[in-house]
Amino acid sequence: MNHLLNDNLPDNAHDISEPQTTVSETRTEYLLRTGRAKPRFLQGVFPCVGYGIYESVPLNDALSYVVPQNHVARIQYFRAGNPSEDLIYLTLNIDGKPARFFPVGPKSDLHVPLAIIEPHPPGTRIEIAFAAPRGMTGTVIVDVGLTEEADKEKV
Repeated sequence: MNHLLNDNLPDNAHDISEPQTTVSETRTEYLLRTGRAKPRFLQGVFPCVGYGIYESVPLNDALSYVVPQNHVARIQYFRAGNPSEDLIYLTLNIDGKPARFFPVGPKSDLHVPLAIIEPHPPGTRIEIAFAAPRGMTGTVIVDVGLTEEADKEKV
């Protein structure tokens, strides 16, 4: 009886010498691999001065990005380091308004792979801002990764 069930199997069905491998990738990995998305980065090491914990100000012009026409951008991750003795926070601003807050403790760093990744349409300004206690001087290390994709509706 068992022999009858196995008659429809391919000759190598019982060969376990070569394991079967299933490869899966995220949507983002697929888009990058196929060239349908390009990685973009807002990154660097920047001096900073605190104007008060409630006064978030743009950190540096290099940490600003405008989504090009016929594209959408998706922020993938946020990394930051704070070698100072004070708590600071960075904001991810979308068109001048804080969208995400990232507190970084004294002499600390963080890495946040974003779980909610919204598409930002053409013309959207994405910028990193900074706040710290008044008079604090120091350095901030920033690395923000995003993808830039052709807007399927516009192409």
